[in-house]
Amino acid sequence: MRAISELADFVSSYRACALPAATRQTISLLILDLIGAAAAGLRSPLADAARKSALDAYGEGPISIWLTDQHSSVVGAAMANSAAASALDIDDGHRSAGGHAGAGVIPAALAVAQAVGASDSETVVAIALGYEIALRVASSRPVETIDTYASGRWVGYGVAAAASRLLGLSATEAAHALAIAGSEGPIVFLTPTSKFEGSTIKEGIPAALVAGITAAYRARAAATGPLDLLDDNDRFTRHVLTDNLGSSWEVQKCYLKPYACCRYIHAAIDAILAMRRDGQEIRKLRIETFPQAMRLANERAPSTLEGGQYSFYFSCAVAALYGREGLQPVHLERLTDARVLDLAARIELQPSPDFASAFPVGTPARVVMDQGNGPEEMTVLHPLGDVANPLSTNQITEKFKNIAGKSVHPLWQDEILLAIRNLETAGFLPLLTALSPPDDDLWTAIADVGSNQEPDVRPVAPDGRKREFPRTFFR
Repeated sequence: MRAISELADFVSSYRACALPAATRQTISLLILDLIGAAAAGLRSPLADAARKSALDAYGEGPISIWLTDQHSSVVGAAMANSAAASALDIDDGHRSAGGHAGAGVIPAALAVAQAVGASDSETVVAIALGYEIALRVASSRPVETIDTYASGRWVGYGVAAAASRLLGLSATEAAHALAIAGSEGPIVFLTPTSKFEGSTIKEGIPAALVAGITAAYRARAAATGPLDLLDDNDRFTRHVLTDNLGSSWEVQKCYLKPYACCRYIHAAIDAILAMRRDGQEIRKLRIETFPQAMRLANERAPSTLEGGQYSFYFSCAVAALYGREGLQPVHLERLTDARVLDLAARIELQPSPDFASAFPVGTPARVVMDQGNGPEEMTVLHPLGDVANPLSTNQITEKFKNIAGKSVHPLWQDEILLAIRNLETAGFLPLLTALSPPDDDLWTAIADVGSNQEPDVRPVAPDGRKREFPRTFFR
């Protein structure tokens, strides 16, 4: 059987009830993390442009654009949500894949599920299958053949898988959906053109999402794709693609990012945060990293947030001067911060032979920092958020609150958190409701709390039901 057909058969036939409880719990946490990333990126120029273009190019429709009162078509809304979630580079990733699946798979799955009225169990399993297919395709590529680590190259496979499952496609139709998505997804950029990483092209995830959703709908309408697409043994390792499907889940091997910058930089940031002392002058800062990290654009004075996300110099300077909060997320004013730019200009960055074979499984770093008492040194092999050094549920929740703060009021945050905590029992409708802005009555209630009045407000949800806010929200 062709590899793509074997994957498609798994997508169409896997029983939703067989998905392990631990996998479902992981998906809930990844949804929380991604919504936080979308809230953080919501007002970025990249996300603003995506929302406007979604409405202009795809029109209005029934699918909600998260955290706004706007709605678009399945593709338009999913694309806008994907752009916001991936805008600040604080979305989940996977070491073997070398990139990010969630910012494509989750917005696509929730949009298609909303469009077709999918059951809660089918929505969860579609997300699991989307991650599985995307991450297997990406991880199966021999390192020596990879010309770009841009996630847009492979996320479309996972998007097509999730959409195919939710549309109820047969194994044959799903195979063609995967083949179309894989053939027509974005080229993005090649390794020698890493400067593109500092533009709003970034990794091409929203474009891959558009290709993947469209591929599933086209396959349902009898379109066909090249089913031998993954059968090139020089480009895809077959046993990584198809062995032991369903015995374990790649979604449980994802890392979460505590800082809004490229994952390559996180080990260095962990070391800096562990050694920094408030108010101390940083006389010297040297970073030793793995060779592939030197391929980032690494601008010392980036002009955009995207440029800063792919710069050791800039991101590490922000960490050294402003701590963790400076990277949760990074704000536009840091691009012109004289202190940041001065330190970024003095940081030393070099590859270390000690880390020559670490990537893509590992992204280690060694930092030497002198704050006036002589050089201190720290090596970090597994940055915070890795499978070997995971964030706790409390840390994920705290990250959500920190990065969502500028777009989502604390009471609204609580509603989203409650909906995700209850996802297993209450399903997705409360979450979809919570992702739409509360109406004016809730903000009146918030104002009343400020004047020590006891509100009794139950705003109306988009579906006409009363929106329930536990009274503890107002205490």
